[in-house]
Amino acid sequence: MTPIANLVKSSIGRKFLMAITGLVLTGFVAGHTVGNLQIFLPPDHINGYAHFLQGLGPGLWAFRLVMLLCVVVHVWAAITLWRENKIARGPEKYGKHKWLAASTASRYMRLTGLVVLAFIIYHILHFTVGVAQAGTFKDALPHWQMTESVKEFGIPLATKGESVHDVYSMVFLGFMNPYVAGFYIISVALLAMHLWHGVDSLFQTIGWRNHKWSCALRTVAGVFALAYLIANVAMPGLIVSGIAKPAAGTIAAQVAAAKCAGCAAHK
Repeated sequence: MTPIANLVKSSIGRKFLMAITGLVLTGFVAGHTVGNLQIFLPPDHINGYAHFLQGLGPGLWAFRLVMLLCVVVHVWAAITLWRENKIARGPEKYGKHKWLAASTASRYMRLTGLVVLAFIIYHILHFTVGVAQAGTFKDALPHWQMTESVKEFGIPLATKGESVHDVYSMVFLGFMNPYVAGFYIISVALLAMHLWHGVDSLFQTIGWRNHKWSCALRTVAGVFALAYLIANVAMPGLIVSGIAKPAAGTIAAQVAAAKCAGCAAHK
């Protein structure tokens, strides 16, 4: 068989594919989180960042397609390995079921994986294509006029006076909805659990973990998952609670003020 056929047909190959795609997706969520945390900076930052990404055109969509392919391969490998293990166990149920040195994260990998998949689909519909909450999607909002030029690592993202999509208001308005914010919080919590065990496991699958480094790598996985959790819960959590308030002059600030006025009028 060819190397590609070995990867697809053998259980070891599918484990390797799941590990590699998991590593790529882990890198993506880390970078995605850092970019999204700009929501707590003045609007020019995240709006300029989003404008730069949109300006990549076909390159951005090619990157998105690669990430989507990684998700598909990761899910396919996980499902086929689970089915293979289930068939190997046979139809008879165990008389006694006991977890042996298994963490909570590892026990519920399939469950967290399914929720994470639903979260990814909703997130794309919400902030990428605007099917969910279409009224607050960037195309439905007035453009933002950049008040300052923005650079990242010396790369110009947007210039002063340039008209760009108001991604800042889109995110704030999205997370002002308590149901949306709650779904995001639950989903990122489960994704953090999934990352905890997944990152720890991929070290072993690709041969980076041994007895000497096992404890240290497990700690790295735990710290990474905790950092991801805190950062991604902070965004919807601080916005929906009102602790993080939208910057003055933004559409989000106007909507928030109108809501406050409406609440005050009903008291």
